[in-house]
Amino acid sequence: MGGVTGSTGPAMDRDEVDRALARLGAEHEAIETSLLALQDHAGRRLLEGAELTGVTHERWVTTEASITLLWAYFDAYSDALRSAREIRSRRRWSSREDLIELTELLRGTGVTVAGSATATANAPTLTRTSKLSEQFSLVTLVDRMNDLYAAALDMVVAADAVWSALPARIDLLAAELQRTRKLAHSVGVRPGEHPAGDDLERITRVLTVLREQVVSDPLAYWVPTQGSSAPGGGRPDTTTYDREARALDDVRREIDAVLTVRQDAEARIVRLRDVLSRADRTLAEARSARGEVLAKIAASEVPAVSGPPTVLQEQLSTAAEYRRNAQWHRLSPLLESLEQKAEDELLRARESLTAVTAPLAVRAELRGRLDAYKAKVSRHGLAEDSLLVERYDAARRMLWSAPCDLRVAEQAVLRYQQAAAEQLTPRVPDQGAPADRGGQP
Repeated sequence: MGGVTGSTGPAMDRDEVDRALARLGAEHEAIETSLLALQDHAGRRLLEGAELTGVTHERWVTTEASITLLWAYFDAYSDALRSAREIRSRRRWSSREDLIELTELLRGTGVTVAGSATATANAPTLTRTSKLSEQFSLVTLVDRMNDLYAAALDMVVAADAVWSALPARIDLLAAELQRTRKLAHSVGVRPGEHPAGDDLERITRVLTVLREQVVSDPLAYWVPTQGSSAPGGGRPDTTTYDREARALDDVRREIDAVLTVRQDAEARIVRLRDVLSRADRTLAEARSARGEVLAKIAASEVPAVSGPPTVLQEQLSTAAEYRRNAQWHRLSPLLESLEQKAEDELLRARESLTAVTAPLAVRAELRGRLDAYKAKVSRHGLAEDSLLVERYDAARRMLWSAPCDLRVAEQAVLRYQQAAAEQLTPRVPDQGAPADRGGQP
C-alpha cells in the first residue's frame, strides 16, 4: 500500500494512519483541555467584564480575536479528526482509496477554517486578510493554535497576576492610610499645617489614581522577564506602590514622634524651666561675683555679664501654650529646639561665671601657695628668720588688702618663695678655708 501515490506523495499505510490518528487524538485532547482551562481562567473572565484602557485594552482586543480563532481552528481540527476516524472505521482493512483519502486529510492542506475577517485581521500571528475562510494542514493548524494560545495565555496570566497582587495591597495600604490620617488629625497633624499632613494628602491622591489605573490597565504595571518565552513570565511592577508605602512609614514615624511629645510634654517643659532657672541663677551669681572682683582685685580685666535671654522665656511660654491647646505638631519641633538652646544657655552662664571669678581663683591660689611655704619654713625652724618674716608680711598685706593688685602680689609671693628656698638649701663648707690646727702653739 505504500506504493500508492496521491497529490501529497506516497499514501500512508494502515499502521502509519493508525499511529497518526493516535498522535492527533492525543494532541486534540491536550488542546481541548488547554482551551477549556483558558475559557475558565479567572483572569479571562475578569478581562471580559472589565472597562479596560490603555495597553490592556489594545492587547485584549487582539486576545479576544485570538481566542475566537482558536475555537474556530479547534473546531476545524476536530472535524478533520472525526472525518479521518470515520474513514478508518469503515472497514478493518482500509482500501487503497481509503488510504489515499486519509493521506490527503492527514497530510494535505484541505482543512478549511471559516472565520470572520475582523477576527483574522486582529489575530497577532496571522497575516491581515479579508478572506472569510482559509485552508491548512493539520500540522500547520496545530502550530497556529499553539502560537495563538501562548499569546492569549500570556496576556491573561499577566493581567490576572497584576490584579491578584496590586489592588489588594493597595487596599490594605489605603486602610492603613485612613487609620494614620485619623491618628494624625487627633494630634493636630493636618494638611497645610504640618508637612506630614501634606504627605498624607499626596499619598491618598497617588493611591487613588494608582488603583484606578491598575484595575483598568493592569498590563501597564507588568514587567516581563527578559529572555523568558513561557506565558506569563514576569512580575507586577510595584515601584509606585513601594514608594508610597515607604512614604507612609515615614509619616507614621513622624506621628509617633508627635505622640511621644504629647505623652511627655509636661515633664520636658518642667525640665526646661529648671535648666533655664539654673542658667539665670548662674548668671546672677556671675554678676554678683563681678562686683566683688571689681571691688577686691585691682588692675584686672573682668568680662561683662549679660542678662538672661528673654527670647527663651518667651519661647517657653509659647511651648506651654501649645501644650494647653494640644498643638502637638507645633510643640514637637519647638521643644527640641528649646532643649538644645537651654543647655547652651546653661553652659554659657557657667563659662561666664568661671571667667568672672578667675581673678579670685588666682588670688586664692596665691594665698594657698604663700601659706604652704610658711608652713614648710616653720617645720624647718626658720619661722623667726627676719628676712622671711619681712617678705611674708609684705606678700600677705598685698593678698589680703582690697583692692588687690594680682601682678604685684604674685611677685611678692615669688620673692618669699625664693628667700625660703635659699634658707632651706643645705650649705656646703668652703673648701678653700684653712683647716683648724689644734694643738699647735
